[in-house]
Parts: sequence; structure tokens; C-alpha cells
Amino acid sequence: MLFEAGAADNLNVSPNYLSGLLKVLTGQSTQQHLHDKLIEKAKEKLSTTDLSVSEIAYELGF
Repeated sequence: MLFEAGAADNLNVSPNYLSGLLKVLTGQSTQQHLHDKLIEKAKEKLSTTDLSVSEIAYELGF
């Protein structure tokens, strides 16, 4: 919910509006959308860097 509030502030919209818009556009909640993006980033790092799984997990906040 913190991400929504910060992003909403930056866009000058309410967190509820931003969350609803994301749900309409992606079919996902904000939390699920962010989780999926983090997983994509982790996969990318696993295939393009020499970082260990632990290092990538720490870097991405898992």
C-alpha cells in the first residue's frame, strides 16, 4: 500500500484511483503486479549476471 500512496502522490491521483486503474488495465491487484515484475527482474538477473540466487533475492527485497 505504501507504493500505491507514493506513486499516486507523484501522479496527483488518489491511491484508490491508481489501484482501480491498474486492476482495469492489467487485471491484477497492485501487489500481484509488483510481485510479477519482481519475478521478471529476478529471472533476468539470473540469466544475465553471475549473481547468486541469494544475492539477487536480497537485492530485490525477497
